[in-house]
Amino acid sequence: MSTKKASSGSTTEVRIGISDSTQELHIECELALDKVIEAVTIALDSGKSLTLTDIRGRQTVIANNKISFVEVGQSEERKVGFASA
Repeated sequence: MSTKKASSGSTTEVRIGISDSTQELHIECELALDKVIEAVTIALDSGKSLTLTDIRGRQTVIANNKISFVEVGQSEERKVGFASA
């Protein structure tokens, strides 16, 4: 079984808190960090939904009035195995 790899060496991890819920959304996307922040800001300012596409091509749509917080950070490619660096 294989999964689609990101085209670049790093991806952006997004964690979104949903109001009225204890659950959080975790999305890993290929957008640059500043582009994710720009998309969140536009959604919050315009009153429109936030739409993000993850590294597997799945889209997530979040109503802007349900977003309680957004945490954005860079993620380096994970290594698999037991070899020491």
